[in-house]
Amino acid sequence: MLKHWKLPFMAALTVFILVLSAGCGGNPASSNNATSVHADGSQETNSTSERAEKDTEPAKEVELLVSAAASLTESLNELKTVYEAEHSQVKLIFNYAASGTLQQQIEQGAPADLFLSAGTKQMDVLVDKGFMNDSLTANLLTNELVLIVPKDGSVEVQTMEDLINLGDIAIGTPESVPAGKYAQQALAYHQLWDPLQSRLVLTKDVKQVLSYVETGNVDAGFVYKTDAALSDKVKVALSAEAESHDPIEYPIGVLKGSSHPDEAKAFYDFLLSDPARQVFSKYGFTPAE
Repeated sequence: MLKHWKLPFMAALTVFILVLSAGCGGNPASSNNATSVHADGSQETNSTSERAEKDTEPAKEVELLVSAAASLTESLNELKTVYEAEHSQVKLIFNYAASGTLQQQIEQGAPADLFLSAGTKQMDVLVDKGFMNDSLTANLLTNELVLIVPKDGSVEVQTMEDLINLGDIAIGTPESVPAGKYAQQALAYHQLWDPLQSRLVLTKDVKQVLSYVETGNVDAGFVYKTDAALSDKVKVALSAEAESHDPIEYPIGVLKGSSHPDEAKAFYDFLLSDPARQVFSKYGFTPAE
């Protein structure tokens, strides 16, 4: 009796195994889908091809907005090329202007991730008002103030006192242009600020001073040493004594309101690195100690 019962059972078991094997290998679509059964009986199917596409999607490009002093234009443009080549997901957008103008823009809500100033005053104001990340501010560079005259002109200046004999002299507007403030201090140091008032041409930034001297619109102008080195149309007549004005320092900082704090810090660290310092040195800046 027991032997007869085993035969139909074994036949049924064989059929069940064959059907199960066909179900596992016979549906082509099953190789591309994974089905999960939850405790409540619901099912969730994920396409492996969709997951693969998601995994290979390129990283979203990040735009870093950098407000920088106009005198940094050439050096930062070169560093932009270097940095973007090594960080393909980052696009650097620079807003060049006088440091005071940039400070006011930030105070008025203009978006920015980093600020590079040509003077500590502008940075200090933003720090005091809570715009900057206190742990991510540092002195980046130093510079020198020089008096330039047209290279092929007849203007000769040996000392600061010789400025009395010149015509118009260009300087940045002292209230918004750090180079102009340093020039004002140097002229006051030599007791020339008041006597020269009628001949001073105030400009929006140091680049405009350079342009006025290049074109002969003024007899002379005060710019940074780095700006003078960029032009073959001007020559340096003299350098202002270091004691005649405040130290010329370029602080850098990351804003608290940065939309991309991680990327901003990475670029901040890069600008303080040795490779970046070498580029700044090429343009005549002195890296801060």
